Amino acid sequence: MMKKHRIYIRFILVLAFFLLGWWYIGKCFLEEKLISSLEVALQSAEDNEGELHKVIRHYQKYPADSLKYKAACFLIENIPFYFYSEGEQLENYKSYYAWLKTSKGKVSEQVADSVKKVFGLMQVPKNKRDIIEIDSAYLCHNIDWAFKVWQEQPWGKNISFETFCEYLLPYRIADEPLAYWRETYYEKYNSLLDSLRMSDSLDIEDPVVAANFLISKLPDKNYYYTSVTPYPFGHIGPEYVQYLSGTCREVTDFAVYLFRALGIPCAIDFVPVRSYINAGHFWLTTWNKDGEEYMTDFPQKLVPVRKNWWYRWDDSSKVYRYTFSANREMYEQMAKYGEELYPFWRLPKFIDVTHEYGYYLKEELVIPLEKQYKVKRSGKIAYLCVSDRDRWTPVDWTEYDAGHLAFRYVRKGTFMRAATYENGVLCFLTDPFYIDKQSNEICYYPVTIEKQDVVLYAKCDIGREDIYRNRMLGGVFEGSNHPDFLEKDTLFIIQSKPERLSTTVKSWSDKEYRYLRYFGPAKGSCNVSEVAFYEKNDTVALSGKIIGTPGCYQHDGTHGYTNVFDGKTWTSFDYSKPTGGWAGLDLGKEVKVDRIVYTPRNRDNYVRPGDVYELFYCERDWQSAGTIKATADSLVFRNIPENALLLLRNHTRGKDERIFVYENGEQQWR
Repeated sequence: MMKKHRIYIRFILVLAFFLLGWWYIGKCFLEEKLISSLEVALQSAEDNEGELHKVIRHYQKYPADSLKYKAACFLIENIPFYFYSEGEQLENYKSYYAWLKTSKGKVSEQVADSVKKVFGLMQVPKNKRDIIEIDSAYLCHNIDWAFKVWQEQPWGKNISFETFCEYLLPYRIADEPLAYWRETYYEKYNSLLDSLRMSDSLDIEDPVVAANFLISKLPDKNYYYTSVTPYPFGHIGPEYVQYLSGTCREVTDFAVYLFRALGIPCAIDFVPVRSYINAGHFWLTTWNKDGEEYMTDFPQKLVPVRKNWWYRWDDSSKVYRYTFSANREMYEQMAKYGEELYPFWRLPKFIDVTHEYGYYLKEELVIPLEKQYKVKRSGKIAYLCVSDRDRWTPVDWTEYDAGHLAFRYVRKGTFMRAATYENGVLCFLTDPFYIDKQSNEICYYPVTIEKQDVVLYAKCDIGREDIYRNRMLGGVFEGSNHPDFLEKDTLFIIQSKPERLSTTVKSWSDKEYRYLRYFGPAKGSCNVSEVAFYEKNDTVALSGKIIGTPGCYQHDGTHGYTNVFDGKTWTSFDYSKPTGGWAGLDLGKEVKVDRIVYTPRNRDNYVRPGDVYELFYCERDWQSAGTIKATADSLVFRNIPENALLLLRNHTRGKDERIFVYENGEQQWR
């Protein structure tokens, strides 16, 4: 506990220092003092000011390098807003990402535990500020290499100096340790573009053409995705992202180093939180020679932003783009209110690009006075909040004017509410509401006095798992008295996608069979989690020797056919081929099957018997509706307020939860 307090205190002190510097710059702007951002940066360098002056003098010597001088000034002006953590143990911990790549079937939790065991409990690493630590040789090396690739690559002629400074020149991404990465990446990957530069059929002056060609030539695009880490890292740096393991942040960081080292400008676009998975997301954006924006969830091919299918159904309310420069304009706008800002906006190094992702965009979201709570808050800034389990995360801001409370450029399709931020706490202004993508109708969800009973089957949106549920459509349960199933009878055919953890069906046959199996439909990879066959009036499933088609898509034995009869609904079969997979039992004797129970492949978000659940409803704040230990794959909670926003929490296991409403006798996930 004391360690957590020390980490928290250190974080607060570092943040306070940056905010003080940022306040000073803002004060200079607001009071119209004749002091430039460059001068403020130099003054904040303390004993390191001489190193920064070396850089400035170096490029002032050569009039022909005036752009390099301007580029150096751009970097130095923004250096005060960057810091990083350093320490031998921290670097050792980062070997986790290399170990993941060669883990040979071990799950990420096991690898994380191994790192902790080998290197010991992580001590608090040292925090360092770029403005104090950076030296002239490092900055000049970065500037010279950035200009080298900008000027030598054929597509460089279509990159403006402004784009170059913001999205190609920066020596770092965020808070990773300082490193000489440009030359290393250039020497390793530049040769992949040799044939492109000699091409007569491709437009070699288009950065997007170069980017897609580069992606296609990468020798290793296999990515190990996991959100598990042995320590809460920030950005891990240019060395470790090359292992292509971790989250979307790590793979996007790799793409940034790669593209910028080869003269392709790029940015990281992101959403602070996606309510349907309770996490943010990062991806790569760049521009073609005409300035049109392209995006990719690397290492997929870049496609135009507005043609990307992913954003047709994504529900993120706001989209932002990281910049190297501090967003001084946004800071000035928010600073004039003179109040404590929500942390996300205290040091803004991003811009709002929601309008570029224009699917289901509402240009102005107006919250009428009659939909606001009667008590007016003292805050001067109103925040638009998106759900993150039982928390609400601000993703946008506007001036708090109860008579005209309006947010600009908001994407529809998720639950939101408005709030002020006072004394470190969100103070809500409205009930939760939802904007329908098609009708544009805004639906509010205040708690009513009417009550209802609710029957619940899941704690998170199983609709997001339709890929698995649909892979059972057409699946067949078969019985035979021949081990090769050359002669067989159909016991049941799945004709609708499963809606709950365990679906029970009656066998169509009254014959006896020694061999029973589930045969997956075409292109379904025989995705199934669990199958159980029962005799009439029996409560214990039939057992026998497990038989089936060997091999799984993961090629590591983790998703083999034996999972289908292991009694664990959270393990599954994922056959190595799209078609032809099956799993079954040799009972050793002929038996008549009365009924069949099956479970689709899933992410363990259904109600699981034996687990303890608590239901919450939103009445301004979240209120508990009671706790139940599940005895089946469903839960019944009684006397729940109608029209309320609900959240089901599993206290036994798992973190995936999503808010929902209960309408027409069903959980509705929006």
